[in-house]
Formats: sequence, structure tokens, C-alpha cells
Amino acid sequence: MESQFKIVAFGRLSLGPFTAEEKELSRLNAKIDLIPVKCTTEDELIAVAKDADAILGGGPLFTRKVIETLSKCRVIATYSVGYDGIDIEAATEHGIIVVNNPSNAWCVEEVSNHAIALLLICAKKLALLNDLTKKGLWAEAKRMLPPMGSIYGQTLGIIGCGQIGRMTAKKAQCFGLKILGNDPYIDKSLASEYGITLVSLSRLLKESDFVSIHTPLDKQTWHLIGEAEFKQMKSTAYLINTARGAIVDEIALIKALQERWIAGAALDVFEKEPLGPNHPLLQMNNVVTIPHTASFSDEALEMQPVNPAQEVVRVLSGYWPLNPVNKTVKPKVNLTKKD
Repeated sequence: MESQFKIVAFGRLSLGPFTAEEKELSRLNAKIDLIPVKCTTEDELIAVAKDADAILGGGPLFTRKVIETLSKCRVIATYSVGYDGIDIEAATEHGIIVVNNPSNAWCVEEVSNHAIALLLICAKKLALLNDLTKKGLWAEAKRMLPPMGSIYGQTLGIIGCGQIGRMTAKKAQCFGLKILGNDPYIDKSLASEYGITLVSLSRLLKESDFVSIHTPLDKQTWHLIGEAEFKQMKSTAYLINTARGAIVDEIALIKALQERWIAGAALDVFEKEPLGPNHPLLQMNNVVTIPHTASFSDEALEMQPVNPAQEVVRVLSGYWPLNPVNKTVKPKVNLTKKD
């Protein structure tokens, strides 16, 4: 008898069409019940996903409470690079493989482009000058120009030298920026290949004119950048974050900006999203705020679902996935086939 799989798709930017997922899932040669959902509570997610064989997507609703109800689920494959919203420990305990969507599969170019764009906006004060010019404050806009470095010959510090961090470094060198990097996991020779000089976090903060964050969010990187780190930065430096909001202690960031420990910030991500209308970061003219869209382009949106769907096919077909997050779950799952 032909097998049947229930697969829940949760957390995509759009609820349709699901052509890419359907195309990849058809390789299972089974009856597929693909259910796209939007849930706002744990109970809503439990109701629809408790008997799912696999889940496409992820996010903050994937708590221990939810994961403990997923009695049939074999894999959660995120649409995003990040997987910080999923209780990895609970998933591992319950024999569920968590797989992320690596940036080179869909968004490395977009996010690195976005980081460079934010750097240029900060360096040339483009957002502030645009706002003042549109208000007819031409002379005041001119007065806001200094201080302004030339970019060329300045230093970009990259925290997290994975695929996006390395691509950002490569593009930044076109503007004559020197590149420092901090990443405990990258091989020195690979960093050097991309023109990155690996240094301690402290040295990076002290010497950089721009600090761009590209590390994943986990227990080690939560609030990695706080008050002590901001005090090490130059008063003329800018912070750029296109990774995850909680890597930065937002209260400390607000204080650093208000007291001018640093010159400004350009942020695509925040500790709590969306920002409330009265959030302090929205009131500052030295802060650029973008609504968590660094990975977006029409092409990236088209490519985003392909890899997660392929990973679901691998697991449900009995193969180990290519991009597992919780590798220690392997002894608890029955995947006997080899590529």
C-alpha cells in the first residue's frame, strides 16, 4: 500500500503558492498531504501539527510544550538560516531532527548585499540626509555632514565569518575597507582567502569603524554585544546587525546610542519583532531600522523553500539530512539508507 505523509508548512513569508515544495516532495512517491498554516499560539500549532510526519518551517512557537506533542514528527526543516526559535534540546530528546536552511542555498548574496548597503547608509548618513532634504531643511542637512569618514582605508569588523560574513568581507574590499574578523570556528586559511584577519573580539571592537554581525544566535552568542562591548568601540563607529536581534543587548545598545558611545547603528533585526511604535530606536536620527528583510529578493523567495523540502524528502526516505543542527540525535532515529 502506498504510504502517506502529512507535512505542515509553517513560517513562510507567503502562504502560497507552494509549487517548489510540491515539486520536491513528489520525489517521495507517496501521497502527500501538505498543509500550509499560520499560527499565533502554541495550541494552534499543536492542533494542526501533532500528527505531522514532518514540518517545514520553524520559529518561536516551537517550544518544549509543542515538541512534546509531535508524536510522529521525524524532522523539522527551517526555511531560515537561523533556528534559534526551536527548542533544540527538546527536539533531540524526542528523536526529531532539526535541519536549517544554509545561506548559500538561497540568501548569501542578499544578506551580504544588505549589510554593505547598511554600511554605506551609515557611512554617508544617507537616511538622515534624505529625511532632512525632503523636509526642505537643505542647509541643516549640509551642517549634519561632519564628521564623516571616507570609507576607503577604514576598518570593517565582522563577527561571525560564515558564508554570509565572508561574502560581506569580499564585497567590502571593493570599497577599500580593511577587514577584521572574529569567529572561533573558522579556519585561519579560509578567513585569509577572503581577506579577513582573525583577531580577538576585543581587538575587533576597538579597531573597527564598522562592526557587522553575522553569527548565529545560540546560548553562546545571546547578548554577545552588551554594555562592556559598546564601551570598547570607537565613538565614531557604527553597529550593523543583519543576523539576529538578541545577539545584541538592546537596552545596552540604546544606552550606547543615547550617550554617544558609538556613532550609530543600522539594524535589520531586533530582540522583539515587530518594534512598537514608541520604541526608542525609532526616535533616533542616528539609527536606521529595517523590518527584518535582509534576505529578501524575488529570486531568494523562489529558492528559499527548495532545500528544506529536499531535506524532508531525504529524512522521510530514510537518509540522513545534509544540514542537521542537532547531530547528537542520530542514535535516536532510524535512518538506515546511505547516499
